[in-house]
Amino acid sequence: MESLGTGNGLSGRVEPHRRGHFPALNTGILHGIGTKTPVNLNTKKHTCVAEALLARSDVRRLAHFASTSFAGFAPRLYSYYKDHLDPLYDHQPDLKRIFPARLSVFPTAAFNFGPNAWTYKHRDVTNCAFGWCAIQALGDFDAEKGGHLVLWELKLVVEFPAGALVLLPSAVITHSNIPVAEGDKRMSFTQYAPGGLFRYVDHGFRLEKDLKKEDPELYQDVLRLQPKRWEMGLGLLSMVEELQR
Repeated sequence: MESLGTGNGLSGRVEPHRRGHFPALNTGILHGIGTKTPVNLNTKKHTCVAEALLARSDVRRLAHFASTSFAGFAPRLYSYYKDHLDPLYDHQPDLKRIFPARLSVFPTAAFNFGPNAWTYKHRDVTNCAFGWCAIQALGDFDAEKGGHLVLWELKLVVEFPAGALVLLPSAVITHSNIPVAEGDKRMSFTQYAPGGLFRYVDHGFRLEKDLKKEDPELYQDVLRLQPKRWEMGLGLLSMVEELQR
């Protein structure tokens, strides 16, 4: 990431954005920000960088480890992702998987470049509300002096060394990072799933306004389920006792 970012506007200091003050490159698919159907993210002048990173065997190992960890700790939630996203790719063949299906269930990823990538206090509110994102810390830094993960509602500050993975409900838990020490380097790799993708599939591969016109019966079913949707989402999570069996 450090090598590919140099000379491509993905290293050094950039203008602050909602998540922080570091260069970031998002790739994959999304839906919900003015789109009529899910779309491939346009990486524009950084397409070559994104493709080079996604093709690397070490990045693919990171992605696979995060996805299989997700399957191990939240098997029902993992299946929810797979049962929605696999049909979406079949229905819309123009959508590109960032990794082969056998490697990762996540549809979208972010490369957060250094040299000191740390995030402001935020929530990723467009992600699936009860879903998890996978964050992997990278770089060369002293994890006792910086790079800590802060989980605000839980009042926790957690050491987060390079190579570590956290699976986090990033849409509902406010989180941030502490900067690393001067001279240290930190980057990160994140995989996530925009919530609009799941709604689109649940609506029969269409917008809610089109569902209302084209299938009023299904539309009423969707409305009835909305007040209890949070309970459905919680039901997809695993209890510790289940994981110990």
